[in-house]
Amino acid sequence: MAGGEVNAVKSSRDRIETVAYTLPCLALVVLTIYLPFALSGYYSLTKWNGIARDPVFIGLGNFAALLHGDGSFVRALVFTGEYAALSMVALNVGALAIAVALAKELKSRNVLRSLFFVPYILSMTIVGFIWQFIFSKGFEDLYRVTGLAFLKLSWLGDVRIVFYSVVLVGVWQAVGFYVVLYIAGLQSIPTEILEAAVVDGANGPTKFFRVTLPMLSSSIVTCVLLSMINSLKVFDTILALTKGGPAGSTYSATLEIYREAFQNNNYGLGSAKSLVFFLIVLTLTVFVLRAFRGRENAR
Repeated sequence: MAGGEVNAVKSSRDRIETVAYTLPCLALVVLTIYLPFALSGYYSLTKWNGIARDPVFIGLGNFAALLHGDGSFVRALVFTGEYAALSMVALNVGALAIAVALAKELKSRNVLRSLFFVPYILSMTIVGFIWQFIFSKGFEDLYRVTGLAFLKLSWLGDVRIVFYSVVLVGVWQAVGFYVVLYIAGLQSIPTEILEAAVVDGANGPTKFFRVTLPMLSSSIVTCVLLSMINSLKVFDTILALTKGGPAGSTYSATLEIYREAFQNNNYGLGSAKSLVFFLIVLTLTVFVLRAFRGRENAR
């Protein structure tokens, strides 16, 4: 067999193997992501309670209802935006500060890294129930011992405080993941650059803001995007902690969609809300990416 024929047979075999290995994964992605997304788009144009055999097609009626009268969804979007903004800032600032501390030559740094990462691998439902116990029982016992007034506050029952309680739990659970990402970014910075900055007379803050921080730009973009998207999708934390209360003050967009579809049995309107929320998240993601890209090009 000539060399060209051998290469042709090998190339054909490689293509068959590629298709054989790719098709199962592609089929799973289509069945679990693209098909449900397409069905959601269809149901958003219908009035359906999830039980009736045939959904009633109403066109853009669900979207018109969202524009003209659904105040609960608007309030949920506002809460979600505020939660995502505060969580994103707290996560990235806190994770970067912890990462800088743990990137130093400490004997216990591996243990400390593990301790910060442990909450991230816990189920958010479990984390929610743990903190629900802490807020209701743990702080009460600490108040009896210490007498500190803030421990007596109604952390999950006061509409003025519950927002910060939910943010606190979300940041506590997720910060370890972003610490790992920032540590990886810090370790990828060449030591020669940092040493050259010290030789040029840069002190600690100057070296951090003028050298280290610009070198972490890719890590910062990744962490900001991930923290924004994950914060916008917040669901299980709130479901376990407050279930949207008190007085509906902690309904997130995802929890509102869940309530509309699976509790009110209004799958059409719930699907419309999910599509609107998807477009909002997509728009914010594109905006953040372009903002960071424009900043990098300006440099």
